[in-house]
Amino acid sequence: MLPVERMFVYLPFEHSESMADQDRSCALFAPLNEFPETSDAVEYSGKHRVIVKRFGRFPHRNAAFGRESTPEEAEFLKQPGSGF
Repeated sequence: MLPVERMFVYLPFEHSESMADQDRSCALFAPLNEFPETSDAVEYSGKHRVIVKRFGRFPHRNAAFGRESTPEEAEFLKQPGSGF
């Protein structure tokens, strides 16, 4: 399987709000760092994990899911790049 195909298969782990899935995502994406076409995937996987570790969810999804943002999430969402 090509590296970009592997990356596509791993995306559900990266976009999950489960910490176990986030850990798995980082482990799956790590070897893709070796390939130029997927080398930035590792960085994005790590950024997703940091957000779920910090908030337990992706705050940028709150409005779509009808969830109320905490004050900390609201402040975070004001930052550039917070919603991917």
